Amino acid sequence: MATVYWDPFQNLEVVRREMERVFDQYDPVRRVFGRSLFPGTASRVYPLINLAEDKDGYYVEALVPGVAPESIEVSVLRDQLRIAGSKTAITPDIKPEAFHRNERGAGNFVRTLTLPTEVDGDLVKADYKNGVLMLTLPKHAAAKPKQIAVSVA
Repeated sequence: MATVYWDPFQNLEVVRREMERVFDQYDPVRRVFGRSLFPGTASRVYPLINLAEDKDGYYVEALVPGVAPESIEVSVLRDQLRIAGSKTAITPDIKPEAFHRNERGAGNFVRTLTLPTEVDGDLVKADYKNGVLMLTLPKHAAAKPKQIAVSVA
């Protein structure tokens, strides 16, 4: 008699692939241009980010190693944050077919995030240090919580 082991993650993988297929079917951008900068990494997005919040604003840390700071474009419109740029190849004279392994992608990238509330685009601050893009996005005045005084009658 054969022993059969049940793997719950196998069923989840089937569901994930089916969901990707459904999204590819209804999203023409994903269907035409692929899912990410790096081929074969459907679940990855670039750049990887951390997003934090306090009462005054949002704080984004984006990992962009090897990207020249002057090629990075950051734009904000209401609650939409867009990070775009270009990552150049270190050795552009080597032909793609000469690589045995090529895991570090090069090319243009765009990442768009929807923030929970609107931000004040005029006060956004961007710093680049050691391959990390750090953004400070102050909340719009209308999005900040207001303290209301309670009067006793």
